[in-house]
Amino acid sequence: MAIKILKDKCTGCQLCIPACPYGAIELVDGKARILPHCTLCGACIEVCKFGAIVMEVKKEKVADKESFKGVWVFAESRRGGIMPVVYELLGEGRKLADELKTDLSAVLIGSKISSLSSGLIGYGADKVFVVEDKELKDFRDEPFSKVLVKLIEEEKPEIFLAGATAIGRSLIPKVAARLKTGLTADCTGLAIDPEKKILLQTRPAFGGNIMATIICPEKRPQMSTVRHKVMQKAKFDKARSGKVINKGLNGLDISAKTKVLKMVEDLTQKVNLTEANIIVSGGRGLGEAKNFKLIEDLAKVLGGAVGSSRSAVDAGWIPYSHQVGQTGKTVCPNLYIACGISGQIQHLAGMQSSKVIVAINKDPEAPIFKVASYGLVGDLFEIVPLLTKRFRESA
Repeated sequence: MAIKILKDKCTGCQLCIPACPYGAIELVDGKARILPHCTLCGACIEVCKFGAIVMEVKKEKVADKESFKGVWVFAESRRGGIMPVVYELLGEGRKLADELKTDLSAVLIGSKISSLSSGLIGYGADKVFVVEDKELKDFRDEPFSKVLVKLIEEEKPEIFLAGATAIGRSLIPKVAARLKTGLTADCTGLAIDPEKKILLQTRPAFGGNIMATIICPEKRPQMSTVRHKVMQKAKFDKARSGKVINKGLNGLDISAKTKVLKMVEDLTQKVNLTEANIIVSGGRGLGEAKNFKLIEDLAKVLGGAVGSSRSAVDAGWIPYSHQVGQTGKTVCPNLYIACGISGQIQHLAGMQSSKVIVAINKDPEAPIFKVASYGLVGDLFEIVPLLTKRFRESA
């Protein structure tokens, strides 16, 4: 896309110059000219009275969409194990592949990770593409994206799925950009259009107020990242058989401008938040950082994890790794206890699928009570210590 000035219609009236919020138009020899930092917002088009400014859209089409076949899942691995979201993607990918009557494949990239292939097959993959090299031991965007792009160009999958993890959110946009295809991030639903046989990608939009279904009708592959805990995990079948395909680098340059010096764990997170069966979360109602000790004590006695709202993270009271919500982690524990959290829609998007939700808030009109299974209206500084004491006594 590009903004174009029709010189024969431009009168040099300069109405477009103040209309541009980015200062991306100048007058040269009595005619408007678009500067390189134009954001394509289109404000100048609306104010031009002479039809001298137009938006040019160059529609690129895939030469042969029929040559793209198969559903692929990026099998993200860390510390020698597959990330849990991968098993959810394999479950969903299996449904999509069956509907399209095609294969489901997983892609493993790393060092000494081929032993993980059999597990992926057991969870639904028909094929596992493995790329191993000592330079791929630690994740870095550049080498991983080069490997994925090369694989996709060679094998041509029609659908590519990845987890919306820290790695997925960093890696997959680079892959999509290099392949010049679309990417829908943070999907909560995937389906196949019964007539057009294209991927319907559903995700929250406008702060979670609406659900948008997005398609990529022309380019391939159709790419999506999916949040953890929003789809059902595939069932393991040890009797399944599949094919493991080892793909070498074959001269591919995977050099990178960065290198991993050290891996530092977040020692404040005693339990993996996304895998926890019980989560106790604190919000702005705690007042200050030191009061998170109340949340930690209750979580400890319950054997759960500590979560938080975005406001608590923004205030610097607790690290981002504990944030639950649209811009944090999506969780689905058996029990979610929200303490001093009002329940803005962004937070609800990350936890409202929890099986039992207990809300503690002094405001009886707080939105959190609309999704809560049980609500306690009162002072959290009185209620939380009492709960901790009672659970400790009954342990």
